[in-house]
Amino acid sequence: MVQQKIVVQVQMNCDKCQSKVLKIAAVAYGVTSVAIQGKERDQVVIIGDGVDSAVLTSLLRKKVGYARLISVEEVKEKEKIVENVKVEIPTPCPSSCSQYPQFHMYEVVYEPSPSICSIM
Repeated sequence: MVQQKIVVQVQMNCDKCQSKVLKIAAVAYGVTSVAIQGKERDQVVIIGDGVDSAVLTSLLRKKVGYARLISVEEVKEKEKIVENVKVEIPTPCPSSCSQYPQFHMYEVVYEPSPSICSIM
């Protein structure tokens, strides 16, 4: 399936409304990421596969209040990013070193104090 980016404008007056909108959008079928954007932080950007934008918008209207579908577009940027990523395989550790961090152990040795001062 093709990933799509859905932008919905929602009236969010408080932090509780924002978290409610994010929860509703996050549990919808096919959603992979949800974010709040916009100049006034009133737009929810949903990215996913097979997300029904009309159903999601009407669900937000029922649960939160005013919601308007602004745009639905196909996401192609992710494919370009995957092609440009270079995978670096770490070189194996020589057999002489261990996988765990090495700690140095120090032992404190106490010498008996001399009973008589040698300077005087």
